[in-house]
Amino acid sequence: MEGYKEILKTPARLLRKNMTDAEQLLWQRIRRRQLHNLQFYRQKPLSGFIVDFYCPAAKLVIELDGSQHQEKEHRLKDQMRDNALQQLGLYVLRFDNRQILLETDAVLTVIYSIAKERTKIN
Repeated sequence: MEGYKEILKTPARLLRKNMTDAEQLLWQRIRRRQLHNLQFYRQKPLSGFIVDFYCPAAKLVIELDGSQHQEKEHRLKDQMRDNALQQLGLYVLRFDNRQILLETDAVLTVIYSIAKERTKIN
C-alpha cells in the first residue's frame, strides 16, 4: 500500500461520511470487488493527498470533479496534483460528477479498460 501523511486520516474519514451523490453512485458500483474483482478504496490518503478512489492493483486513482473544477484556479491545482501522483507511478482518471450521474456504465467501462491494461487481468 502507498504511504501517506498521518494527519490525513481524520479528514479522509470525514470525507467518507459526507460523499457527494456522484461519489456514492460510483462507490455502489465498484465497492466489494464488483468491478472484475478489483479492490477499490474511497477517500484514500496517498502521499500528501486524499484521492476520491484508489485501486492499488492497477495503481489507479479516480477523481470526481464538481463544477468548481472548471475554474482556472482549480484546473491548475488539479494539474499539479495529478503530476505529483503520476510521479509516484499512479494513473489518474478524472470524471465530472455529471458524467458519473448520467453515463455511469460508460464511466465504468473506461475505469475497467484502464485497470485491465495496468494489471493485465482477463
